[in-house]
Amino acid sequence: MKYFLFVFTFVFSTIGFSQEESNYMSTEIDVNEFITGTLLTAKDNTNENLAIIIAGSGPTDRDGNQNFLKSNNLKKLAYGLAENNISTFRYDKRIVKQIRKGNVDKNMMFDDFITDAESVMDYFRAKNQFKKIYVIGHSQGSLVGMIAAKNKADGFISLAGAGKSIDKVIIEQVEKTAPMFKEDTERVFNVLIDGKTTKDYPAALASIFNIDLQPFIANWMSYVPTEEIKKLNIPILLINGTKDLQVSENEAIILNEANPKSILKIIPNMNHILVTIEGDNLENSKSYNEPNRKLSQNLIQLISEFINK
Repeated sequence: MKYFLFVFTFVFSTIGFSQEESNYMSTEIDVNEFITGTLLTAKDNTNENLAIIIAGSGPTDRDGNQNFLKSNNLKKLAYGLAENNISTFRYDKRIVKQIRKGNVDKNMMFDDFITDAESVMDYFRAKNQFKKIYVIGHSQGSLVGMIAAKNKADGFISLAGAGKSIDKVIIEQVEKTAPMFKEDTERVFNVLIDGKTTKDYPAALASIFNIDLQPFIANWMSYVPTEEIKKLNIPILLINGTKDLQVSENEAIILNEANPKSILKIIPNMNHILVTIEGDNLENSKSYNEPNRKLSQNLIQLISEFINK
């Protein structure tokens, strides 16, 4: 059950605040009232490509962190790409800003995350600063980016993205970690499919089926990744690691089969937060809160070659 914790107009202003970090220029940008993020470029940047990084599920900030989980994986990804002369924009999910202000929108839907990703792309298209825009979606951000990238991006990269709809993913996780709750899980999802909500679920499943969360889950499960990826007619790179505790490499294979033009890369020993794990599941779990770990260098190389080719 512990892994369930992991499963969960475009320009208003640009803040003129920037800081130099070694060979990089970091600028904070307000895209709109919901989205604030960091544009990272190399000082001697001659590359006209921008990668927009979209975070995974839960209240995840631009660096890939949550309150009690700090890996800095998305920040390290941005700096790794900057070393390869690729500019990036990474942003806090809208719920992060709401939590900080103590005003969380209980009516927030999965569609809002898609709107945010589209707004970011529209912002940079309007600025006309970059020739090509790529989308990098991690975990839940893979589906968000996949949908938003249609007709707006020049390329799409999925990191640890699911191939099946979220209800199917969660049912599989329950079957593996708490099989006694599989039947209840399937029953509740059938209620959500019918557009209804229910309070009839085991307390052990409250982190998934909290009554306030059910409309969001229902909206999320209405999107099937294998169907969405078929709609993309742009270069696609699918990456998963063999040590991913949340999304197996088979999910990337499913996406690849749905869009055979995509490029599939499986990285040995890389886990869900994109670091290399040589040991067991205990080391793997602990890595989620070990920000000093280095990202897989194979990952940085694959993404850089895909964007810079």
